[in-house]
Amino acid sequence: MRVRALSILLLLLSLFSLPAHAAEPIKVGLVVSASGPAAFLGEPEKNTAVMLVDAINAKGGVLGRPIELVIYDDETDVNKCVLAVDKLLKKDKVVAVVGPTTSGNTLAVMPKFEPAKVPLISMSAAEKITSPVNPWVFKVAPSDRHAVERILQDAQAKGMKKIAIITVSDGFGQAGREVLLQLLPQKGFELVADEVFGPKDTDMTAQLTAIKDKAPDAIICWGTNPGPAVVARNRQQLGIAIPLYMSHGVASKKFIELAGDAAEGLLLPAGRLIVAEQIAADHPQKDVVVRYAKDYEAAFKSPVSTFGGHAWDALGLIVAAIETGKSADPQSIRDNIEKIKDFVGTAGVFSFTAQDHNGLSLDAFTMVQIENGAWKLMK
Repeated sequence: MRVRALSILLLLLSLFSLPAHAAEPIKVGLVVSASGPAAFLGEPEKNTAVMLVDAINAKGGVLGRPIELVIYDDETDVNKCVLAVDKLLKKDKVVAVVGPTTSGNTLAVMPKFEPAKVPLISMSAAEKITSPVNPWVFKVAPSDRHAVERILQDAQAKGMKKIAIITVSDGFGQAGREVLLQLLPQKGFELVADEVFGPKDTDMTAQLTAIKDKAPDAIICWGTNPGPAVVARNRQQLGIAIPLYMSHGVASKKFIELAGDAAEGLLLPAGRLIVAEQIAADHPQKDVVVRYAKDYEAAFKSPVSTFGGHAWDALGLIVAAIETGKSADPQSIRDNIEKIKDFVGTAGVFSFTAQDHNGLSLDAFTMVQIENGAWKLMK
């Protein structure tokens, strides 16, 4: 099955003409961290999902039926996330679930979906979400492995040999750490320091001092806000001048706001959404990311983020699967997501198989640098 992206509406809204209000709604669940520490991720995800569902329903719905979005805020709390998923599966009887926002919460709830026979499309990045494959679990965020590979490619091109890592002790951070520990020696790097910080830590001076003493060629920080912003500020305060790479977990304007001028010059792998206007006109994602960015910024008067794009991709895949299978049955949705090829989304071009439930390649990432408080695409 090939899904072409001429625009967001052409991609998602080639629908039947029955009036949406006259038909039974298609209930889709959404679990996001709209509050709590990961709210900077979950808020744009929620905003995007509501914006997109409103647009779909305004055009007649899917198969002549409106989408009813059932939303729960897990408050970045794993126990509340578990309760929310239980409600969606047992009480709300949704046909698919989008979310959760964070890797730790996704890993906690994903075992529930195979017994329930309802597909989950996670917006989290941890490789463990789709490796090994759970038949009922997909994800739209590019994998940690590809992000690490992009960083190491850049480091190799610059002749770096000795690397220090500093990772957060949550699901996302430790999933990234595992990949770093595996790939660094494989790619010929020497790991000279391996430091960890807690999700609520407010000072990483001790860890960075230990790293500085090891004289690495570069530091890789793996985590999501606010920790990486603290790392950036503490690095500046300690006068550490060696390059600092961040993970894709900070690919939103919020990181630059939190880090302030300490963000200047930092490097990270990111999807093309945050540099939409800078990518080549003939790139297959150009129309999609530019249109989504403009729609989002017009609707919410705030900068677009990679993470809101994950909601666009996840809902788009569900709609495409329903339209292809001519059915909103959960089994049909699952089966048809797995058949999707060349779906142009904000995170990349998705092609799924029974063995690959992420559907993205290394090409999903480009390297960006923070310059004058903004994202700059590296050539």
